[in-house]
Parts: sequence; C-alpha cells; structure tokens
Amino acid sequence: MKNENVVGAANGYVMLLVLLLFVGLLIGTMVATEEPVFLALVIPIMFILPGFFIVQPNGSRVLVLFGSYKGTVKKNGFFWANPFYTKQAISLRARNFDSERVKVNDKVGNPILINVILVWRVQDTFKAAFEVDRYEEFVRVQTDAAVRKLAGSYPYDNFDDDMSEVTLRSGLDEVNHALEDEITDRLSMAGLEVMEARIGYLAYAEEIAQAMLKRQQAQAIVAARFKIVEGAVGMVEMAIKELKKSGEIHLDEDKKAAMVSNLMVVLCGDKEATPVVNTGTLHH
Repeated sequence: MKNENVVGAANGYVMLLVLLLFVGLLIGTMVATEEPVFLALVIPIMFILPGFFIVQPNGSRVLVLFGSYKGTVKKNGFFWANPFYTKQAISLRARNFDSERVKVNDKVGNPILINVILVWRVQDTFKAAFEVDRYEEFVRVQTDAAVRKLAGSYPYDNFDDDMSEVTLRSGLDEVNHALEDEITDRLSMAGLEVMEARIGYLAYAEEIAQAMLKRQQAQAIVAARFKIVEGAVGMVEMAIKELKKSGEIHLDEDKKAAMVSNLMVVLCGDKEATPVVNTGTLHH
C-alpha cells in the first residue's frame, strides 16, 4: 500500500510566458507568410495549454499519469505539469458533518434517537483518492456505524442498569472520547483525520418517551420525599430534645407518639395542615 508523496510542479507564470511566446510566433508567422508553416506552432501550444492548474489555500492536486500515481501538489499557487496528468482536486480544509438522527437500541435495549457532530479533514490524499470510493460517502456510512456501535455499548441512563457508572446521558466526556476513537479507527484507512466527534442529539424514541418521562418524574418525587422525611425526622428529634431539656412539659410515651405523628403529618404533607383547637385538656 502506497502513501502520499508530496511533489512540486513547474511555475505556471513561466510556462504562461512560454505559451504567449508561441502564440506571438504563431500570429507573426501567419502574417509574414502564406505558407502553412504556422501549423507547426499549434502543436506546442496545444501541448502547453492543458498543463495549467491552480492549487487553492488548504487545497491539493493528486497527479496521475495513465493510472500511475505520481504525487500530490499541496503548495498553493499557479502551476504547470505534464498535460497528460489527471489532476484531481482534494480539499484539505476542515469539514463539518452533522449526521441524521438514527433510532438505535442502547445497552439495555431501550430505543433511543441519537446523532453525532463530526469535524474532519483529509490527511493523506493518496488514501482518500485511491483506498476508498467517494471518501465523503465513506465518512457518512462509517460514522453511522460507529454511532450504532457506541449506543449499544452504554445505557441511556442507569434506571435499568444500576451498576453502570457511565451512561450516554451523564458520561458525555467519556462517551465522546470513545466515539472519537471509534470513528478515528474507521476513517484512518481512508487517510482522514478526526478533529472532533461528539454527540449532538440524544433522546428516547417517541414510543417510550412519555413512559420514561413519567419514570423520571416519579424518581424525582421519591428523591424529594426522601429529603423531606429525612429533614422532618431531624426536626422532630430536635423538638423532643428541646422539650425534655426545658423540663416544663413532661410527655409520656403515648403523648410523644401523638406529637411525633402530628409533626410528621404537618412537615411531610403536600398541603398546609388545618389546626384543630382542643377546648378540653390534654387528656380528653
């Protein structure tokens, strides 16, 4: 397998002067004589004309002579080369690729929608031109395959996989790094460099999105309730200790239980408690 060979080319401005010289001789010969000797000057003119080409900044030209790779011109400017060369233009600029949203299954089988944003460029013009067919299409297909493989390696979240520390939703740094490595391995054979790869969109598929949203809401409610109960227990303990410390009110076990029950209802209830005025004694 060959690698890229960077070569130079003749100065295009010098060859342009040579071409103008031949054109001048052709015109002068046609004016000076009626003999068809000027036809001999047509041949070098027709030979020189196809050899001119321009290399734009961050561009290149791959030179091929009758199926044989001769090198790549990367220096920008106006050049001339063998007119029998085919001169394929390949851009070396960085390019963005925003993939389509694809539906895949995560590690635990949940259908999700995901897409990737990729920044890439051509690094080896020989591989891009001859190792694969249409390298732009190669980028699209291989990126799609890498995204599908990545999605199957991690769960969307840890609802169904409590042992998983890295998920697609929470472990973006590690997931993006793994995605970049996977795409780099796939595109290296085409001489393409991956500059950045990251997940651009991530969500549950429509058929389970509502159910997953309800589950997330339920988990949030349970977590909030846990905090409320934890705080309420602390407040009740503090109230009992303060009453006991003051020594002014003596509570037996039944009264303590009733007070604890009332305080927990007040502190943990969704609505404001409605007080009931006791007009009798504490024992009635």
